[in-house]
Amino acid sequence: VQLQASGGGLAQAGGSLRLSCAASGRTLSRNAIGWFRQAPGKEREFVSVISWSGDTTYYADSVKGRFTISRDNAKSTVNLQMDSLKPEDTAVYFCTAAPRESGSRFWAARLDSYDYWGQGTQVTVSS
Repeated sequence: VQLQASGGGLAQAGGSLRLSCAASGRTLSRNAIGWFRQAPGKEREFVSVISWSGDTTYYADSVKGRFTISRDNAKSTVNLQMDSLKPEDTAVYFCTAAPRESGSRFWAARLDSYDYWGQGTQVTVSS
């Protein structure tokens, strides 16, 4: 499966952006989908994950209450609505698919829990 993240761009602090992750090659209906981000000079970090059913979601503490993840399995897309953006949200955002439907929060935050990675989309938040 190929994943393509889109929707990144430039936003002011306090603004919003909506990222989308689209799958091609096959549907995403049996995969948990995660979002990670990587800022310059920093390690890639967990942002959010959604189970294949959409019933279970987890968020990093740094984005909880500001970001919302959702999915439409019929369209093989996963969205990340980012509100109240902060300059520290600036990073390249990656979507990724796991070879399972869901898992624990501990499992979701691990890079090696995921098989497929998209190319990423740049998000820049100015102060």
